[in-house]
Amino acid sequence: MNHRRWHDRCTIPVADETRHGRTSLLRFTLSTAEKTNLLNLDREAMQAFFIGIGDKPFRATQVVQWIHQYGVDNFDAMTNLSKELRARLKDVAEIRPPEIVQDQVAADGTRKWLLRLDDGNCIETVFIPEAERGTLCVSSQVGCTLNCSFCSTGHQGFNRSLTVAEIIAQLLVANRALGRDPKAERIVTNVVLMGMGEPLLNFDNVVSAIRLMLDDYAYGLSRRRVTLSTAGVVPIMDRLRAECPVSLAVSLHATNDRLRDELVPLNRKYPIHELLEACRRYCVDSPRTRVTFEYVMLDGVNDSVDQAHELVRLLSTVPSKVNLIPFNPFPQTQYQRSSQEAIDRFRDVLIAAGLTTITRKTRGDDIDAACGQLAGRVQDRTRRRQRLMARTIQP
Repeated sequence: MNHRRWHDRCTIPVADETRHGRTSLLRFTLSTAEKTNLLNLDREAMQAFFIGIGDKPFRATQVVQWIHQYGVDNFDAMTNLSKELRARLKDVAEIRPPEIVQDQVAADGTRKWLLRLDDGNCIETVFIPEAERGTLCVSSQVGCTLNCSFCSTGHQGFNRSLTVAEIIAQLLVANRALGRDPKAERIVTNVVLMGMGEPLLNFDNVVSAIRLMLDDYAYGLSRRRVTLSTAGVVPIMDRLRAECPVSLAVSLHATNDRLRDELVPLNRKYPIHELLEACRRYCVDSPRTRVTFEYVMLDGVNDSVDQAHELVRLLSTVPSKVNLIPFNPFPQTQYQRSSQEAIDRFRDVLIAAGLTTITRKTRGDDIDAACGQLAGRVQDRTRRRQRLMARTIQP
């Protein structure tokens, strides 16, 4: 977890990531003139922060509520804190979300924000309004390490994982931009970690951000309204189940290892049978839990009736539902979207077998906000984009 330091020479507990994904306390002397961004702290870490500056741990609840429930970033406005504490906080802390550099609204009402981070990278966050809910699609990394062949984000390369502040600030920024009234009904009712990046490869920061999403003094969302989407990092799926079991979505996209190796290269490390075993384990403690399997529909690649029957067989022992996602094109892609007729035939096979199946409606494609289209501005450390462009222009 990132922290910023201040000039007073003092010894304080600082939240730190551990291999168990929990907050520990490290003590050391701070002497530089930086401030702690309180967006980096979930409530447990916030308690450690207040103990560290010589105050009471219950202040954490008050400040978390001011920041996340009421959207306040001015310490002077936190009127249930003493004047002395407010002055101290101005010296040692800040509440600093990323800067909005672009705000686009699609014809269907989908809204996308481009957010600039401190290092110059930019990430994208998308809000999808519907009649009975509003869903925010949140990014967890700058770019993505996984390089799935049908995904625009993967083609941008990878720079780094996001901090807790950069993850949770996407929800904070969206609520502000949408004009949320903390005393009225929520505008963002659901959060899906389906934006840029593989969330499980940024586990500690993602889980801390999720804890804030679930915290009744922050955003108060229920576990079933927070969904984490993964390409299938099997060991960390087990950690998520043990430490923070929110709704799970799995990017499957193929019914055999040969094809999935091509579409989702992570499959070479965690093949389908291992992935499905992890999904079964994820559901074991709760008979009501179902895994959502995401399946992008690629013309002539994975959309045949035979493949639909194979998908039924694969999922026969996993409590599941299926989202069929019409492919959303992007520059330099080799794939085409399946025809509506092919998607309907595929869906009908799954439904006839008793699988709950929906075809996801494409939203925000006119502003490149649809599934698989998020790109941001990534300072690519992997040179992946450069290599792809070189291949594209070769005769």
